[in-house]
Amino acid sequence: MTTFTPPPVLEKKNDPPVPPPPLSGSEVAESAAKRLSRPWATAAALIIAVLWTIPTFGLLVSSFRPEKLTKTTGWWTFFSNPTVTLDNYRAVLTTEGSSGLGKYVINSFIIVIPSVVIPLVLATLAAYAFAWVKFPGRNVLFIAVFALQIVPIQVTLLPLLKLYVKGDLVGFPAIWISHSIFALPLAIFLLHNFMREIPAELIEAARVDGAGHVKILTAVLLPLLKPAIAAFGIFQFLWVWNDLLVALVFAGGGSDVAPITKGLADLSGTRDSAWHLLSAGALVAIIVPVVVFLSLQRYFVRGLLAGGLKG
Repeated sequence: MTTFTPPPVLEKKNDPPVPPPPLSGSEVAESAAKRLSRPWATAAALIIAVLWTIPTFGLLVSSFRPEKLTKTTGWWTFFSNPTVTLDNYRAVLTTEGSSGLGKYVINSFIIVIPSVVIPLVLATLAAYAFAWVKFPGRNVLFIAVFALQIVPIQVTLLPLLKLYVKGDLVGFPAIWISHSIFALPLAIFLLHNFMREIPAELIEAARVDGAGHVKILTAVLLPLLKPAIAAFGIFQFLWVWNDLLVALVFAGGGSDVAPITKGLADLSGTRDSAWHLLSAGALVAIIVPVVVFLSLQRYFVRGLLAGGLKG
């Protein structure tokens, strides 16, 4: 009688873990969107929003309260004595007098519109060249432009000021050029990353149809670039609107060219006890950026997720 001998059990070797494949740009954006939409993220966003809104709400209430009540009671007493007036806004929106911010608001619009449009136009052309036009040294030049983002603007103030003095460049043009120079590296980076995600087949099809670079950029790419353009436009608008340093250095801080931030600084320095005027002036200063942000926020989020997370 023969006995059955079981075959020896071979020791199974553990295979090394296979690393997951790298995520593409769209997958990274989708993953980030999912994480930001989770319940805990939503709850944290609501708490932060409430904490940030309370001081702003107090500022809003104080701006409509009479001077006497603003100086003697807290803004929360408005609910027990709801007295409102528009005198504070009439005082700060006048174009004359120490408390008038009207001229500064006009100056801010004169400063901010060209300071947003000029870098957007130049950055769109440069981003298209870096993304879809082949020329020697393209990658090296793009890296050099990208590296300019780490240069602090304080380092460039004195050299630029010397150039402006030599060229007799003063007033609004000096501020427009300065803001455009500071904004171009980030604008080129954002728009370039967005353009590179557009399928090459779309560009080739346009070339087959006889389109040149101008036609491809204006008719094919620009309609697709709205989110990226809006994202950078909001960034630049908020930065320029809230800027005080560049305006003071390159325009001298005169009332003819000074922005709204200069007017608020003067108002707080000369009328530091006039809380009713300061609160109304602060609301006038922030209402324009809030309207711009809320009107373009959907493009802002899409532009950041589609372009800012790549590269």
